[in-house]
Amino acid sequence: MPIITVLDGEKLFQIEVNADSNLREVLLREALSPYTRLTQYANCGGRGICATCGVWVEEKESAPQHWHDKLAARFGYPRLSCQITVKDDMTIRLVDDKWVWGRRDKSRIWQGEDELEKGTS
Repeated sequence: MPIITVLDGEKLFQIEVNADSNLREVLLREALSPYTRLTQYANCGGRGICATCGVWVEEKESAPQHWHDKLAARFGYPRLSCQITVKDDMTIRLVDDKWVWGRRDKSRIWQGEDELEKGTS
């Protein structure tokens, strides 16, 4: 069973989950919300259209599959937790400086351009 390591400020949590779990659902179940005070009530419910459940993937980042997540990865924005299926152990960081979506971080631009291009034509 995969283990998700969640970094929340200075706190570290480890959660054992079933393979193929949805990251957003796991975070909410464990009271580690990827949302802000505003967006915890105003979000799309995990359909990948509001971009408010973004998290930084620190280790074991998988190639983005959802169109919005591909754009976020390409331009250095947080990945949507609602669009991440946990396959293996991974480490994520909750975004603590966002009002709604989170800021761009150019150092986090997805390096696997070949992976982004697959299936987009």
